[in-house]
Amino acid sequence: MTAALARMSVHDTELEHGLRSLGLSLSNDACAKLVQYVELLAKWNRTYNLSAIREPAQMVTHHLLDSLAVVPHLPQQPAGVRVLDVGAGAGLPGIPLAIARPRWDVVLIDSNQKKAAFLTQAAIELALSNVRAVAARVEDFVDATPFDIVISRAVADLRTFVHLAAKHAAPNGRLYAMKGTFPADEIAALPPTIEVVGTPALHVPGVDAARHLIVMTKRPNRE
Repeated sequence: MTAALARMSVHDTELEHGLRSLGLSLSNDACAKLVQYVELLAKWNRTYNLSAIREPAQMVTHHLLDSLAVVPHLPQQPAGVRVLDVGAGAGLPGIPLAIARPRWDVVLIDSNQKKAAFLTQAAIELALSNVRAVAARVEDFVDATPFDIVISRAVADLRTFVHLAAKHAAPNGRLYAMKGTFPADEIAALPPTIEVVGTPALHVPGVDAARHLIVMTKRPNRE
C-alpha cells in the first residue's frame, strides 16, 4: 500500500467513527469526497496558508467533523435549501455541508482572492455542481435570491456578523454563528432587530474544546 493510500485509509476510518458519533449517515461517495477535500486542503495549504492546522488527521476532526457537527441543527429538507457561507476561508463549513447535502445550493464568499481561487478549484476537483465561490466582501455581495441559511465559522463577533450578513437571509431564514465558548457578552450586544432562537452546545468527536452554535433570526419589521 502506498503512503497516500495508507493516509486515505486512516482518514476514512477517523471520519467514519466521527460521523457515527455525530449520528450522521452519508453515502460512500460523500465520504470519499470529504477525504479528498482534506487531501486537497493539505496540498494547497503548503503554498497558500489556508489553515493553521497542518496535519490531515487533525483536519478531519477540527475541520470536517467540526463543520458537520452543525448539520443536526440546520433545516432538514433534503433539497432546495440555499446556504451562504460568510468568510468561507478554506471552505469551512460550506464545502463539508455541500458534500453532505448535495441537493442544497451553497455559495462560498471570501474577500481573499487566493482563498476564493482555492474554493473554485476545490469545487471543480470534487465535482461539486452545487457550490459557487465568490471573491467579494459580504457587504458588497448581491444575489437575486435570499438564503435560508447564512452561516459563518470565522466571524469576529456576533454583532459584526449580523450587521454584515443579515440582509442576505430570507424572511424565514436563519443566521448561524459557529463559536467556541458560549458568547454571552456578544449575545447581549446584539441589536434588537435580531432574536436568538437557539444556542446548542456542539460535541465534536476528537475536539477537546467548547463549541456552540448561535442560531438567530431577524425580527419582523413592525413599522
